[in-house]
Amino acid sequence: MVQDGKDTDTDWTDENGQEPEASEWTVDADAAKTRIDKYITENLGEDVSRSQVQLWIANGHVSVNEGPIKSNYKVSQGDRIVLKVPEPSAVEIIPEDIPLEIAYEDADVIVVNKPRGMVVHPAPGHSSGTLVNALMFHCKDLSGINGELRPGIVHRIDKDTTGLIMAAKNDKAHASLAAQLKEHSVNRRYLALVHGNISHDQGTIDAPIGRDAQDRKLYTVTDRNSKHAVTHFTVVERFGDYSLLELKLETGRTHQIRVHMKYIGHPLVGDPVYGKSKGIKLNGQALHAAVLGFVHPSTGEYMEFSAPMPSDMIELLTILRGR
Repeated sequence: MVQDGKDTDTDWTDENGQEPEASEWTVDADAAKTRIDKYITENLGEDVSRSQVQLWIANGHVSVNEGPIKSNYKVSQGDRIVLKVPEPSAVEIIPEDIPLEIAYEDADVIVVNKPRGMVVHPAPGHSSGTLVNALMFHCKDLSGINGELRPGIVHRIDKDTTGLIMAAKNDKAHASLAAQLKEHSVNRRYLALVHGNISHDQGTIDAPIGRDAQDRKLYTVTDRNSKHAVTHFTVVERFGDYSLLELKLETGRTHQIRVHMKYIGHPLVGDPVYGKSKGIKLNGQALHAAVLGFVHPSTGEYMEFSAPMPSDMIELLTILRGR
């Protein structure tokens, strides 16, 4: 949600609630003269289509300065926009017998090595085949804090990012894991293959991330409506035009590693959004959540898990080493 021109929403690694029933924005000078349906779609991000927003407007769920408007209305600086999304109809997630590579499981938590191409939870365009569909079949019981579409989901990784992700089986476990994520005490380490030869062995990227003003579906380093974001990296191996990195997240912003690496001029290999069009091809970004460590919600014991890189990344590194 955006209020008075400032982004106040919380990234998935830092929140537990669903999207609020009402969203509010105050239009700034840069957005003036934008059609309201476009403005709302861009601010809501990837999960809502422009046609859906137009339907909400037509049904009276959007007001500007407390009055009704049409989809072709062009916003002005200072306009106060309120979107009150109607209560959704009942949603049923169909459990699906999808194979899962389980790194750990007990009565409170399950840790899965997610494959490339799997979406974490159902969303428009991805109503089946998600990690949630698979977990519903395998676990039967999951925490309900995140609502019907995201049972058990405490955090998420991108569709084409591989590796470890944890889910909670009950609300007590969910609250504990979510608190650890909010406190930045969860140990999350990634492996990534990036373009370019990074000369220094270690580094820290401390740069705020927010939505791209030119394309609200993307994220970028910006001081405007942004959030604090810190990524630490260590060079594991160099291949001339490429470098293999281990990255540790201090914060957990959407697309954080992908955006930060692009920002310093070393985008991820295969990244279809933030990467380069030339060079080695890969079906998705070369990013793997290799290590996940947290304090167990019930025992208080620190637990840490690791997962090997996917076969396509291993093959790619073998080719680079052979050069």
